[in-house]
Amino acid sequence: MGVLHLVNRSPGESLALAQCLERACAGDAVLLLESGVYAVLKDSVFAPTRLVESMPRVAIHALAPDLAARGIAAEEVLAGVVLIDYVGFVELSVIHTPIISWN
Repeated sequence: MGVLHLVNRSPGESLALAQCLERACAGDAVLLLESGVYAVLKDSVFAPTRLVESMPRVAIHALAPDLAARGIAAEEVLAGVVLIDYVGFVELSVIHTPIISWN
């Protein structure tokens, strides 16, 4: 499988997600965690554009416990985003090489 890209900063505070999506290739996966999960909100300024455009070639995941910690319900998440738990995080880490953290 491709690269696993980890993004832990919201698009409002960092260009990490935008830069990640520019460089991500077909078969890669992006995992949004910590404050990065704000990017998957349906009403996010960022989500309807770059995130949706990237979905046909890059799998977009969000860490469900980080969404819950921020009071974000699954119904508020953009369609096409795969919500995963910590076990899913480990599984992504095992099947993707290398793993790149974007700050």
